[in-house]
Amino acid sequence: MGILENLEGFEPKKAKESLNLLLETRENEFKELARGMGIPTTAKNWHEIILQFCLEFNDCFYAMTTMEGPNDATEDSHNTIHKCMTLMRQIARGKSSMIEVTHLQNLSYSLAQEFRTIYRRLK
Repeated sequence: MGILENLEGFEPKKAKESLNLLLETRENEFKELARGMGIPTTAKNWHEIILQFCLEFNDCFYAMTTMEGPNDATEDSHNTIHKCMTLMRQIARGKSSMIEVTHLQNLSYSLAQEFRTIYRRLK
């Protein structure tokens, strides 16, 4: 079972088609994010790994910036906070400045948003 089959809320066939359409214009951004995170572009399904990361990071970005975000009062809130911090650490590892980290965060966010837009527009 592949990564796209496990994406929550997305149909695998439609998700694959959306990813392929996104890669036509954003292949370089996927490669840049992969390099920044230390994921080899020769790995099997590396595009799917990057996409999954972007979608998870986008969810964390939303959770951290909303007024009713995680508050560590429940087990689910604790897990969300831990997941978000792990994703942040994965992006920040080996970076020498916050500008580099912010750039990769913005790439992750925009790739996830574009994927969702393409996904919604497909029939």
